[in-house]
Amino acid sequence: MFGFKNPEMVDAEHALPGRSATMSVAASHLVLGTPMVPPFPEGSESIVVGMGCFWGAERKFWQLPGVVTTAVGYAGGYTPNPTYEEVCSGRTGHTEVVLVVFDPAEVTLDAVLRCFWENHDPTQGHRQGNDVGTQYRSAIFATDAAQLAAAELSRDRFDTILQAKRFDAITTELAPAGPFYYAEDYHQQYLARNPNGYCGLGGTGVSCPVGIANADANLD
Repeated sequence: MFGFKNPEMVDAEHALPGRSATMSVAASHLVLGTPMVPPFPEGSESIVVGMGCFWGAERKFWQLPGVVTTAVGYAGGYTPNPTYEEVCSGRTGHTEVVLVVFDPAEVTLDAVLRCFWENHDPTQGHRQGNDVGTQYRSAIFATDAAQLAAAELSRDRFDTILQAKRFDAITTELAPAGPFYYAEDYHQQYLARNPNGYCGLGGTGVSCPVGIANADANLD
C-alpha cells in the first residue's frame, strides 16, 4: 500500500502495566448457550487465533459446526488484563484474538485452521485492510506441541499456494499459547448483538486445501 508504514511492536519495558483484576464476562455464549469460561466440556480442545478485528472473526467460528464455544480477547502481549482502549493504543503488545473451543470428534483441527486461513489475509503484517496497528496482526497461539506443528505445516503449505497467486509471504505469528485475557463483555458475540455492526474481515479469495495439517495433503 502506497505510503503505508508498518507499526512497530512495543517491547516489555515500555508496555503498559495493566492490572491484576480479570475482566468480567457473561457465563454463557449468547448464540451457542455454552460456557464462555472454563471448565469446558471433557474432550474438547482449544486454540487462540488472531485475524484482525475480532468481531467478525468470532462469528466465523461460532458458525463452524463442532465448535463448542468462542470468546474474544487479547493475547500475545505483555500487559496483564488490558482494556480495549489500552490494546488499541498499541502499548500492550497484544493482538485481538478469538478463543475457539471445539470438539475434535465433530470438527477436525484441519477444518478450524482452514477457517482461519481462508477468512482473513495473513500476508499483511500489522494490519487487516484499513484496520492498521499491531493489535490487528494475524496470529495462531497453539495449546500444545502437536497443534503448533500442525499450524506451522498449514502455514507453510498455504504460503506456497498464496505466493503462487502472487501474494506476499505469510506474516502470521505462530507461538505456544500464553495468557488469554477476555475482552469486555460488550465485545463478546458483538455481531449477534449488533447484526449491522462493523466487520472488516476479508480473505484472499484463495482456497486452503482440506487436510492442510496432514503431511500427505494434496496441494493441487
